[in-house]
Amino acid sequence: MHTLPPCPQCQSAYTYEDGTGQYVCPECAHEWPVQAPAAAGDSARVYKDASGNILQDGDTVTVIKDLKPKGSGGVIKQGTKVKNIRLVDADHDIDCKIDGFGAMSLKTEFVRKV
Repeated sequence: MHTLPPCPQCQSAYTYEDGTGQYVCPECAHEWPVQAPAAAGDSARVYKDASGNILQDGDTVTVIKDLKPKGSGGVIKQGTKVKNIRLVDADHDIDCKIDGFGAMSLKTEFVRKV
């Protein structure tokens, strides 16, 4: 059986869900959302490589397929090691430096943790 939380204001056990995503207390008329907003620290993004391993800043990864960077004549070959990655919250998840190419941004789906 699903138990509803008590009212955060008066601690009444007679709360109910009104069907619009709100809990309601019949004793004090307090209303609050069913899904409480997540705290800023709770929503930390988890970065995973192509195999599902969790990545962290400073890890070493290898490229799992040949990548052709835009605006460059070369190709980053499969198996290229990338040391000391930095995770960022952008369209590309990893900022790094690759020998022979310089500063790059990679997606986590194209790398595997070493």
